[in-house]
Amino acid sequence: MIAFVSGAGLLLFLWPFLGGDLPPEGPALAVTLGAVAALALMEAGARHLDSGRLALLAALAAIDAALRLAVVNGVAGFSPIFFLVLAAGYEFGPSYGFLVGSFSLLVSALVTGGVGPWLPYETFAVGWVGVSAGMAGSLVRRIRPVRESWLPRRLDLAALVVVAVVTGFAYGALTDIWGWVAFYRGVENVGWIPGMSPGASLAQFGRYYVLTSLAWDTFRAAGDAIAVLALGTPVLMALGRLRARLGYEIVASVTGPQPPGEEAP
Repeated sequence: MIAFVSGAGLLLFLWPFLGGDLPPEGPALAVTLGAVAALALMEAGARHLDSGRLALLAALAAIDAALRLAVVNGVAGFSPIFFLVLAAGYEFGPSYGFLVGSFSLLVSALVTGGVGPWLPYETFAVGWVGVSAGMAGSLVRRIRPVRESWLPRRLDLAALVVVAVVTGFAYGALTDIWGWVAFYRGVENVGWIPGMSPGASLAQFGRYYVLTSLAWDTFRAAGDAIAVLALGTPVLMALGRLRARLGYEIVASVTGPQPPGEEAP
């Protein structure tokens, strides 16, 4: 399901590189809200999003909305909303990470008055930050030894730092696509020009990104990495314990069959 939802969002970002203008604001927002709602309903129907996880999702979205209200424009590119998205995605998986990111952005947009044509792009981009963290968490859990305590290993923090840095730049590049088309239309060497080939569009956008956004996104990537190093251990511990309480695990019995009338020790 996450692949289907991501495919719908990917069309928004690829459209200008295929020669088309930005999709109209109304349909783009409708597609975004529909995709987020569909993923939430599918997760609930599959019992991956029960009442406990839904309550946690609401709490994380509310905290991120409050953080964004306190620091609306971030600090030189860094915004505190990304840390909880990264941590929740890492512990609970890609789909949950997408929901935390997208709901956090939508709620904070309503709180801060940030509803506009840029909202669909920001919603998908933050959702994909959570997806990336969830994929990294799933990979690490496959290769590391069985967890003996709730304390995250260095591998956990290292993987999350890498995701924080990569997504710090990726989020900026993705959300810049809307501004590039909307405000730099026709600007020589860096602007978007209708009908350009995909290769020419990518070259133009690459120059635009380096000149206007690379330094800004460097602060975001560094800030997210520092947040993970500073707060990752206690937050991952708390979320890991919550994940265990809100889930269940089926284990094989090691006692073997018991005689009638007797119970396993």
